[in-house]
Amino acid sequence: MTDPNRFYKVNNFDSYIDEDYNYTDVQNATDLFVNEKTMLCSPITIVDGINIAFCVFYVLIFVIAVPGNLIVGWVITSNKKRLSPSDVYLFNLMLADTLLALILPFSAVSVIHGWVFGNIGCKLVCLVKEVNFYTSILFLVCISMDRYMVIVRAMESRKIQRRLCSGVACTLVWLLGLVLSLPSFYNEAFHEPVSNQTVCAERFETNHADEWRLATRIVRHLLGFLFPLVVMLICYCITMERLLRTRGFQKQRAMRVIIAVVVAFLLCWTPFHVSTMADTLLRAKVVQFNCFTRMVVDIAMYSTQNLGLLHCCVNPVLYAFVGEKFRRRFLQLLHKKGVMERFSVSRSSRSSSLTSEAPSSFL
Repeated sequence: MTDPNRFYKVNNFDSYIDEDYNYTDVQNATDLFVNEKTMLCSPITIVDGINIAFCVFYVLIFVIAVPGNLIVGWVITSNKKRLSPSDVYLFNLMLADTLLALILPFSAVSVIHGWVFGNIGCKLVCLVKEVNFYTSILFLVCISMDRYMVIVRAMESRKIQRRLCSGVACTLVWLLGLVLSLPSFYNEAFHEPVSNQTVCAERFETNHADEWRLATRIVRHLLGFLFPLVVMLICYCITMERLLRTRGFQKQRAMRVIIAVVVAFLLCWTPFHVSTMADTLLRAKVVQFNCFTRMVVDIAMYSTQNLGLLHCCVNPVLYAFVGEKFRRRFLQLLHKKGVMERFSVSRSSRSSSLTSEAPSSFL
């Protein structure tokens, strides 16, 4: 790693000094030193192969996420009368992830040809991304809190109150996500000289760019990652501790889903937030700046900024297909539609008896 206090020697620099300032001490000095901190870092050039890989990545997520989330929505809405609060949160999470998946084709085109959808399209796409960024995490928090209230606080009997609270909570989450996403309107479509393409990126006012960027980053770090993570971990740790003191198949199934939820959240979002926090510390001059550190952070941000997109693919698997009730309901719907001519009624009945004491949820 390059030492930030290291200086590089430049020979024969005297030819650039004007004769009017050619003092004796300067005239005899042929070796001058340049501080690396004052030099501009060379921009990172992304090769075409990497851009193509990211384009394919976006398309694959789009192909997987849209059908997966639509199936989740179909199964949930097929039984509206018996929806639990967690199912309501799950349906809203499905909506947020579907909206995010629908804008992925725009990103796929932009990494190859640059941004070709205009300034308004840039702002709208960035707004959808930001709304999903906040709402998806907040809905995960709502689900973890509902599981805590049902399993630990034994509030399964208060379904009407919990369902009413879930409707209010979903409305607040969407409103909060929209308000927190308003800084996305600072994104603009403009020409980038380095890549010689039109890009869609943040563009704050020059005089206040650092202050605005630091403020939006702090909100992202706290409300978009750290606070939700703390709440989720607390709720799930207490819930798992309670489940460990119970017996039966239901305990193991619930623990398996809970562990998968936390692991998926950490794997998808932690690398992105760590790299973004490193960039924030560099911009706030908390960490000493040098070109090597800048390059590493830029590459890390570019590599991890899209990893969170996988969450919209993982959610249908974690909250739906891992859940036995969801699989049973999905097979029943396929049977009604004539897709599956044979369906094991006895297996369904046996599964119902095993989960009759479980909370009424597709989770």
